[in-house]
Amino acid sequence: MTARASLAPYAPEPAQRLLERAAARWPSDTAIIDGERRLTFAELDAESGRLASGLASLGVGPGQRVALLAPNCAEFETAFFGILRAGACVTTINSGYREREVAYQLDASGAETLIVHHALAPIAELALPDSPNVRETVCIGEGANVTLRARSFRELIDAQDGPPPPAGADPEELAALPFSSGTTGLQKGVMLTHANLHANVRQNIERPGEEGRIMRGDVVLVHLPLFHIYGMTVLQLSAVAAGAAQVMMGRFDMALLLSLIAAHRVTALYTAPPVCLGLAQTPLLDDYDVSSLRFVLSGAAPLSGELQTRLAERLGCPVIQGYGLTETSPVTNCDYTDARGKPGTIGPPMPDTEERIVDVETGERDLAPGELGELLIRGPQVMRGYWNQPDATAETLTADGWLHTGDIASMDADGYVRIVDRKKELIKYKGFQVAPAELEGVLLEHPGVADAAVVPQPDAEAGEVPKAYVVAREEARLTAEEVAAFVAERVATFKQVREVEFIDAIPKNASGKLLRRVLIEQDRARKETV
Repeated sequence: MTARASLAPYAPEPAQRLLERAAARWPSDTAIIDGERRLTFAELDAESGRLASGLASLGVGPGQRVALLAPNCAEFETAFFGILRAGACVTTINSGYREREVAYQLDASGAETLIVHHALAPIAELALPDSPNVRETVCIGEGANVTLRARSFRELIDAQDGPPPPAGADPEELAALPFSSGTTGLQKGVMLTHANLHANVRQNIERPGEEGRIMRGDVVLVHLPLFHIYGMTVLQLSAVAAGAAQVMMGRFDMALLLSLIAAHRVTALYTAPPVCLGLAQTPLLDDYDVSSLRFVLSGAAPLSGELQTRLAERLGCPVIQGYGLTETSPVTNCDYTDARGKPGTIGPPMPDTEERIVDVETGERDLAPGELGELLIRGPQVMRGYWNQPDATAETLTADGWLHTGDIASMDADGYVRIVDRKKELIKYKGFQVAPAELEGVLLEHPGVADAAVVPQPDAEAGEVPKAYVVAREEARLTAEEVAAFVAERVATFKQVREVEFIDAIPKNASGKLLRRVLIEQDRARKETV
């Protein structure tokens, strides 16, 4: 077991205080650059305060969940902090979700209010009939595709002229309810308190003796989605707390990413392995000045040490790796940018974080340095549990606070961790979690499918993609293209099945559980003999 040095003692605070404090310290500094628009910290704080008043006038308050469905934009952050300032909990929804996925989260979270961007209004309109608990809808922006009978986000803000609601909140109350597949199964609401988020922000920006963190005056490119815990905490909250400017970027495009880095002199790039691979290979890099970058941090999935070193040489700045989970707010590990760094590892634990490598069979025996086992984590950033799912919580959190990550790892004598494989059966597509069970359920809705199993397929660009093994009904004349299209119509793009193979039977154990590992090993063996 290893633990890193502690930060200076502090009292947990409501997460919205991060913005209030930034506005007081650096009122005229730029907080957000969104195309031609710029917001200072004072303006962002004032906008979110007025939104909080508007939400309060709609009956939003403590104990309620407000859903936020929007792409990266200035209004996302106004809404995020406004929801917290109103005393409510924000549940962020993936902007790539289809209507059934949006409806599921709205229903599962119990959200009574939805804030939606006008570009996503058509999806929300299709989802709302299956979300009877939603009684108020607020729409960001204007556009011909706005068909919801919703209140205007802008008008709700502009109508407020009084002081915002009191900013006080119990740090142990829920601040965010992002949804994650956890270690297994379908999406679950992850209960993150104000104390969880506040602790992780401090761990991110106050790690002693290290330049690879957001600092005062940094310019941070926000190409990672803010609805995801990585963007939510590591970018949004940490940048605000540190006094850094955020440059908004929507749908990913390599030329756009490089042009924004050059135009705004971006200093800190937080990204994921697919983008690192693209940066290492693209000839476009020679056309842009990226010399402003102080460091690049890759997370969401493992990055090979070779690619990490190659990219660092090409960019002329340190490239390091971090690690985290939605269940840990998210950061638990981060490597160093100086000589202490060890390429191919996720570095040591963050301050105030304990970690163990235990045997996979019992989860109780601590292993020696270098041995492979499951990574367990304990610290102030670890979630309270899964929303309304006590059994899933008990499977993931021990009675004394250790979180089972489901990741197979090794730890060296210095406490540096290397992620090797996964005990859990999730598929990691470009850092997004894809639960095989969810896709199997969709496949079984097809009248021509008798049985199905979904497993990860290695992919050079995405890391992994979903592959479906399908048993067709005797009378059906299915094609792989038809099956893939059926799934694509019902799930977000990152969950879509990329390969379909028809087989006679799905391997199962005596109790009927799918043996996905058998299919993975058979496929691997077949490729090795080719």
